[in-house]
Amino acid sequence: MSQGRIVRSTAVIAVSDLVKRYGGRTVVDNVSFQVEAGEVFGLLGPNGAGKTTTVEILEGVRTATSGRVEVLGADPAAADRHWRSRVGVVAQGGTDHGDWRVGELVAQFARYHGSVTDPRQVIELVGLTGQRGTRADRLSGGQRRKLDVALGIVGRPELLFLDEPTTGFDPEARREFWEIVRDLARQGTTIVLTTHYLDEASNLADRLCVVKEGRVLQISTPGELGREHGESVVSWRSPEGVRSERTDDVAAVLRRVEAELGGSPPDLEIRRPSLEDRYLAMIGEDR
Repeated sequence: MSQGRIVRSTAVIAVSDLVKRYGGRTVVDNVSFQVEAGEVFGLLGPNGAGKTTTVEILEGVRTATSGRVEVLGADPAAADRHWRSRVGVVAQGGTDHGDWRVGELVAQFARYHGSVTDPRQVIELVGLTGQRGTRADRLSGGQRRKLDVALGIVGRPELLFLDEPTTGFDPEARREFWEIVRDLARQGTTIVLTTHYLDEASNLADRLCVVKEGRVLQISTPGELGREHGESVVSWRSPEGVRSERTDDVAAVLRRVEAELGGSPPDLEIRRPSLEDRYLAMIGEDR
């Protein structure tokens, strides 16, 4: 992509050569990507990779040092209230809502967005029906996170940012939240998701963008991400006992073993690298 140029398409988000510096430290380094309408786009990377800074620039919370950013047809740094009413945000750190009660707070946010969604349905959806009359500062950590999610989706946004949304959720609550995300995507909401849970990314995202030290390493589907970095393990039983071999060419190993044994190897097992295996290999971390 040429310097400063954004290719027009159906993209809800278009980022070109994005840079963010704090003093002499570059935290986002020439990042470019697009997010299409209705897509669930996942951002992955180790702590300090620049994910949250990138998302905050897209939300209009921070300004870029250089580059071009267009979100819902506007520069987020100069966006008006109407633009903000079209965007939902579940921030990583959450928000302190003081002594507001859950039901009152969600209803207030619905009015701000002009939402036709019944706030009670949203509260039920995130599993806080029993806490409708509870003050926000008396909720548990997991319940506060559910409240953050409710506030982010009550306006039925066209674009939803989810920054580590299921932190503090138990496994059952996390999977229930995944269904919420899938329902929103089916209804046409475009979603940008950052998460440290690889199973969450694999289950929800149409495409994943891996960043490290502020740079994009790869953008791909979960199934194709990092394939060149992961090796499969082929194991079989030979006359000498069980043998195994790591390889990036399973077919070649099988042909050689079949030739050696004169037929199909018994107890054949092929373990292909998981998304986690491939991701950790990409960012240079051992399991």
